[in-house]
Amino acid sequence: MVKIRRKRKKISITKIRKRLVAFFKRLSVIEYIFISLISCGTLFLATFVIDKAYYDALVDKYISNLQNTTVIAAAEYSNYASLEDAVESGMNNRLNVASAIGNVRLRLVNSNLEVTWDTYGTDTSKTLINSKILQIFQNEKTISEFDKENGKVETATPVYNSSDELIAVLIGDLDESEVADVFEYVDDIDFALHIILVTVMLVILFINFHLIYKKLNKKLDLVADIAQGHTDRRLPEGKLTEYKRFASDFNKILDAASKVDDSRSEFVSNVSHELKTPITSIKVLADSLNTGEDFPIEVYKEFMADIVTEIDRESKIIDDLLALVRMDKSASALNITAVNMNEMLELVLRRLQPIAKKKNIDVLFESFRPVIANIDEVKMTRVITNLVENAIKYNESNGWVHVSLNADHQYFYIKVEDSGMGIPKESQDKVFDRFYRVDKARSRQTGGTGLGLSIVKNIILMHHGTIKLHSEEDVGTVFTIRVPINYVKEVK
Repeated sequence: MVKIRRKRKKISITKIRKRLVAFFKRLSVIEYIFISLISCGTLFLATFVIDKAYYDALVDKYISNLQNTTVIAAAEYSNYASLEDAVESGMNNRLNVASAIGNVRLRLVNSNLEVTWDTYGTDTSKTLINSKILQIFQNEKTISEFDKENGKVETATPVYNSSDELIAVLIGDLDESEVADVFEYVDDIDFALHIILVTVMLVILFINFHLIYKKLNKKLDLVADIAQGHTDRRLPEGKLTEYKRFASDFNKILDAASKVDDSRSEFVSNVSHELKTPITSIKVLADSLNTGEDFPIEVYKEFMADIVTEIDRESKIIDDLLALVRMDKSASALNITAVNMNEMLELVLRRLQPIAKKKNIDVLFESFRPVIANIDEVKMTRVITNLVENAIKYNESNGWVHVSLNADHQYFYIKVEDSGMGIPKESQDKVFDRFYRVDKARSRQTGGTGLGLSIVKNIILMHHGTIKLHSEEDVGTVFTIRVPINYVKEVK
C-alpha cells in the first residue's frame, strides 16, 4: 500500500502576530476599543459618584435613626431626680426594649465616667474614658459620627434630670454587622449591575459599529469597483450626514475626472483635426502641382505661397501646443524679473501698429501711473500681444482698440477694450477653452488656432492673477487683467 502523507498547514507565530496586528489596525476595531474604553470609564465614574451619594445617604439615615433612638431614650431621664430613681422606675428595662427594637447598643455613662448600664452587659460597672463623653460633659451637645475604618455608627447625647442638670451621657452604637451586611449587599448588587450595564453597552456598541461599517464596506466595495474601471457608477448618498457628504464629494471628484477625460478626448480630437487640416490643404495643392501640366509660373507661385501659408499655420499650432504643454507642467519655468510695465506695453503696441493700419484701426494707450512689476516679461508680452492682436483682427474697419494700465499697492490692472463684433453670451464661458472659436470660418481667415486665449489664461494663472471678460454683440469686448505686483512663489 502506498501511504499518502497530507501536509499540514503550519501557521507560524509570526503569521499569527501579523494577522493580529492587521486585525487591530482596522479602523472599526480601533474605534470600537477606544469608544468602549471611554464608555466603560464614564460608566464606572458615574456609578462611583452614584454609589458614594447612596452610601452617604445610607450613613446619614443610620445616624439619624440612631440619634433619634438615643435622644428619645435620654429624654425619659428628665422625669427623674437622679439615675437611681430612674433605675428604680425600670428605666434600664426600657433601654433594653429600645435597644432590641432599634437593634442598637445603649450604654449609660455617669459623671464619674462609669458605665452604669450596658444593654449588651459587657461594659457595665467599667470606666469608659472617651473623647466624645468628655466633650459632651463640657459642651452639653449631642455628637454623632461614622467610623469608616470600622464601619461603626455611634451617637453620644447628654442626659438631664428633672432639675435640668447634666447627670450622664447616653451612648448609642449601631450593630456593626448590620451596617457591614447592608454595605456588602449593596456592593454585590452594584457589581452585578456593572457587569450587566457593561455587557449591554458593549453589545449595543458592537451592533452599532457592525451596522455602520457594514454600510461603509458596501461603499468601499463600490469604490473598489470604480477603481477597477467602472467609472460610470456613483456612490448612493444615503441619509446619514457623514455618508452623504462623503458620497457627494466623491461623486463630484468622479464627475470632475469624467469631465477632464471628456475634455482630454475632445482636445485630442481637436488637435488631430487642426493638425490634419493644413496637411490636407498642402497635399491637395501638391497633388495639383504634380498632376497638372504646363501651369503658368504665376500659378506655381500662388500654389507655393498657399503651401507656405499652411506650413506657417501648422507651425503656429504646434508652437501654441508646446507652449500649453510647458505651462501645464508647472509655474517653475517663470523667469521673474522687475519689468517696467509702461515701456513693455508701449513696445507691444508699436509692434502691432502695422496690423492695425491695414484695417485703419486706432490703437490708444492710457497709463495712469508708472508701474514696476515682478513678472515673466516674455510670457506677459505674449498675453498682451494675443489680446491686442485679437482685438484688432476681430474688429471692424475704422474701429478702435483702447489699452489702459493702472495699479494700486498690491495689483496692477491692464484693460483691453475694442469696438469689434463682440462675443455672444452663450460663448463667453468657453472662449478660454482650447480650440474653441466663436466664428470658426472667420478665425481660419484671420489665422486663429483657438489656443490664444487659453494660453493667455494659463499665463495669468501662473502669475496668480485673474482675467475677466465683458462683451456685448455689435458693441465690443473688454478683457480686464489683475496681476500681483510682487510675485510670490507657492510653497508646496
